[in-house]
Amino acid sequence: MASLALTTTLPSLRLRRNTTAAAIKPNRLTSLPRSSLKPNLSTSISSFPNFSLRKTNLALTRKHSSLTVRATAASITPAPAPAPAPVQPWQGAAIKPLLASIATGVILWFTPVPAGVNRNAWQLLAIFLGTIVGIITQPLPLGAVAILGLGVSVLTKTLTFAAAFSGFGDPIPWLIALAFFFAKGFIKTGLGNRVAYQFVKLFGSSSLGLGYSLVFSEALLAPAIPSVSARAGGIFLPLVKSLCVACGSNAGDGTENRLGAWLTLTCFQTSVITSAMFLTAMAANPLCATLTQNSINQTIGWLDWAKAAIVPGLVSLVLVPLILYVIYPPTLKSSPDAPKLAREKLEKMGPMTTNEKIMTATLFLTVGLWVFGGLLNVDAVSAAILGLSVLLVTGVVTWKECLGEGVAWDTLTWFAALIAMAGYLNKYGLISWFSQTVVKFVGGLGLSWQLSFGILVLLYFYSHYFFASGAAHIGAMFTAFLSVSTALGTPPFFGAIVLSFLSNLMGGLTHYGIGSAPVFFGANYVPLAKWWGYGFLISIVNIIIWLGLGGVWWKFIGLW
Repeated sequence: MASLALTTTLPSLRLRRNTTAAAIKPNRLTSLPRSSLKPNLSTSISSFPNFSLRKTNLALTRKHSSLTVRATAASITPAPAPAPAPVQPWQGAAIKPLLASIATGVILWFTPVPAGVNRNAWQLLAIFLGTIVGIITQPLPLGAVAILGLGVSVLTKTLTFAAAFSGFGDPIPWLIALAFFFAKGFIKTGLGNRVAYQFVKLFGSSSLGLGYSLVFSEALLAPAIPSVSARAGGIFLPLVKSLCVACGSNAGDGTENRLGAWLTLTCFQTSVITSAMFLTAMAANPLCATLTQNSINQTIGWLDWAKAAIVPGLVSLVLVPLILYVIYPPTLKSSPDAPKLAREKLEKMGPMTTNEKIMTATLFLTVGLWVFGGLLNVDAVSAAILGLSVLLVTGVVTWKECLGEGVAWDTLTWFAALIAMAGYLNKYGLISWFSQTVVKFVGGLGLSWQLSFGILVLLYFYSHYFFASGAAHIGAMFTAFLSVSTALGTPPFFGAIVLSFLSNLMGGLTHYGIGSAPVFFGANYVPLAKWWGYGFLISIVNIIIWLGLGGVWWKFIGLW
């Protein structure tokens, strides 16, 4: 701070600038005897000009010093306290859902083992149910929950490492993962948008019309493609995602309910209906026919199956999308200008690019092998691998892009884990014990065959919560339930064909119950709780249609 500048003119004296109190030297005044300082009439203060000046200078200096201290104090601000280190958010498991999952497993683990069940089977059931609770409540991503379940089964010696990870050798999880890679190419090349705009141009004036166009397109393909996973993942998932994006409905940005949530759930729930309508529409359907032949020595032919399923199947295909439209409606219900906009988009896209042509040819090749693979001894997974190989070699899809499809790898992980655990529940004898217990209970009630059969089919249907594969469920329980229902008076062929239909319809309960479930769920348009909730509601609708209206139809055609 600059010192106070002062110039004072007095007789015979000029005061310099920047004079301070420290510069004032002792003078003659300070050496005078005290008596000489006493005031009198002859001596006045004015006779000491030097003293008066110095007094004035000292006062000014003190005032200046005071101002300097005050100004300095005012200019010095305390340094701000250091900001606290940011608290890192917890990135681990959600604690409450994790505790719920652990508690479920622990309680069942220490529950006394029922007679007829070995300890390993009961422990695996505890781990399996704990994992299912974790998958429902999601303390971690689904794949991580599944890995934890497998880890516990290995650490507790309930399963060997090879047994725990055996599900990764099952073709279905890989077919589902490959479907996501196909979807990537379908969207990346623009072919998905091109096909989506064609659908919008034809049916896009309303969301309901768009949904029905997909539903019945899938129904037409169902008899020719015997893998519901291939139909859902290789054909309709890419198409659904492209349609949703074209209509401004994207996963993860708050626009899911615009169209994607309803359309995804509708396509999934109707995929289990089309699978039930034809003998060749789902890979496990021929297994039902084989077990029927072995159990009651009667054959279910392709026409027998289709004739029995056509009426309840068509009614379900009409009603289920409409019911979902009412209880889980899209916010985009009608768009009169959509067909016009779609035509403009198609004109803007111009002719097909080289990559679109390669993608189209690859899709036809793969679907052709899915349709005629039985004649050529080529299964669905081999056909999908061949198709992906073409896309990789031509650069339509890169391996880096495949690695970036996190949902595909996550779905592969948790689905393979559930397949392994559910498979070993059957191998350890728990499923056969459950079947025998149910059979004895229902048989001992002394009811009519109609009521007994009704109880049996409901138990058969809702026990599917414990299965990650329709084929596993059929193999474990179909023969036992058919045999008991026949023994209780149910017409054998009628019982067999009803159980066959329900073996498909029960796949709509969960996000892992049938091959199309993880495919559509993996699109991330529908939360897990709603997926299960609406799955249960639609299961009731399907049971009423197939056992109610279907029962009347089956009576009319002479099945009972």
